[in-house]
Amino acid sequence: MLMRLPDRTSLYLDGQVLDFSSDVTCAPEGEVRFDLSGGALTVRVRAPENGVRWVRLRWDRPMRTGVKVLGDAWERSYGELGWETVRAGRCMPWYMAVSDGSDLDPDVSGRLTECFGVAVRPAAMCMWQYDENGVTLWMDIRNGGCGTLLGERELTCGTVLFADYPGMSAYEAVKRFCALMSPEPYNADHVVYGSNNWYYAYGKSSQEEILSDTRFVADLCRDNDNPPYMVIDDGWQPHPVNAPWTQGNERFPDMAGLAADMRAMGVRPGVWVRPIIDGENGVRYVNLPDECYLAYRPNTLDPSHPAVKAYVAETIRRLTEWGYQLIKHDYSTYDLFGRWGIQIKDKICDDGWHFYDRTRTSAEIVVDLYRTIREAAGSAVIIGCNVIGHLCAGLHQLNRIGDDTSGYDWQRTVTNGVNTVAFRLCQHGQFFGADGDCVGIMGRIDWSLNRRWLKFLSESGTPLFVSCKPDIADGQIRSDLREAFRRASAAHDEMIPLDWMECATPRVYLVNGERVTYDWYTGNGAETFRPGV
Repeated sequence: MLMRLPDRTSLYLDGQVLDFSSDVTCAPEGEVRFDLSGGALTVRVRAPENGVRWVRLRWDRPMRTGVKVLGDAWERSYGELGWETVRAGRCMPWYMAVSDGSDLDPDVSGRLTECFGVAVRPAAMCMWQYDENGVTLWMDIRNGGCGTLLGERELTCGTVLFADYPGMSAYEAVKRFCALMSPEPYNADHVVYGSNNWYYAYGKSSQEEILSDTRFVADLCRDNDNPPYMVIDDGWQPHPVNAPWTQGNERFPDMAGLAADMRAMGVRPGVWVRPIIDGENGVRYVNLPDECYLAYRPNTLDPSHPAVKAYVAETIRRLTEWGYQLIKHDYSTYDLFGRWGIQIKDKICDDGWHFYDRTRTSAEIVVDLYRTIREAAGSAVIIGCNVIGHLCAGLHQLNRIGDDTSGYDWQRTVTNGVNTVAFRLCQHGQFFGADGDCVGIMGRIDWSLNRRWLKFLSESGTPLFVSCKPDIADGQIRSDLREAFRRASAAHDEMIPLDWMECATPRVYLVNGERVTYDWYTGNGAETFRPGV
């Protein structure tokens, strides 16, 4: 479908809706303006006297027959990504693809994939709908759950992109479209891989255990030219999953000294942080003025407030000054909007609340938060977790693209890990490094299963992180880990899903041009139903 002006446009203001035709898009209460050039459509809004909420754009066109539709997710995916038959009410964040045929068939003659999306870092939370009669784009330009007060400012909501890709696989088409949406990715200048202690420690760790982990991963990677990372996850700070980030707890008495020791042992140190939380149940540890907190979530700091931006920047700088070369920041989408991505259908958040700064949209405020973290981190690598991928693209080197895998539950790893890697491989290197999460090794999942996930990640070309309890790593596990780390440290592999149009947990891939099949199930199939005895 070639880019053109929408057939109908609606501007949702506080208390009213303005409906426009294709040739008249202004009224005394508000205006939508379009700039159609270079195959892209830039959408702008003005409403000096009214709060702005939504823009709806509608293009009429007949549906192609025999197609399936792919959409993205609001933040991390939760095992729900996949190609589906046409479902008019389906809400697809950020971009969608419409394709015929199957990528299992190497003959791509006659195939066509159409892609619809918005360029990364828009000023709107965007989602698409596709039905038998046309295409709809919704642009959420609210401030929290209220109208944004633009005043005399003209808001550039975002740049809309359409592209047709004939004669190629759907995967190649979507990958090219991701590059079109994100022409300037911010990738790390080295391959990022290594260890993270979460999926065997689950927050119960110590400085001594981290040093043991460091010795373990350093030994496994001693022959690699590219040193690994050792990431300290939640559990080092005084309060679990919470502020403050000014010092370690009694088990982590010297965070700066620990980072120095880790570097001396041959790894790059990394650390986890939850930057905009402050206490719980009315108790606060940072204690900024009340206006610095969200009214509807009184333990979440409001990143639209200048004092909060300064606090976040100070927190990130402190971690890098301690010597940490990777910062994993977490929870910001949930902390701001009160929902996990799987709970967000059409609206990113409920109505009835707003940020301190009401003149900017939620998307603008989130992008500004990510940029603040990026700039404060200096040369450190940033991994976003529970962040909005379309808004952090070009600002973070890595993004945790799926919900948690597990050191306990193999089926959770398959559901979340395999699904997200298969359906977001097309974003890897185009938006950021796509981190599918860890291989959790604590003796609870049979190694014959877990090594499949390890092999898959190491052959995918995406960042490989492993959580391994050192004292359970026997000779076979050590051998497998050493080989996986060796391969991941260079990341020369290219993986392409083939049966992703037929399966939510794809099994068949091209790895460096060779067809490879992975087996994700035990002899009993998917063990998702677990009746009691």
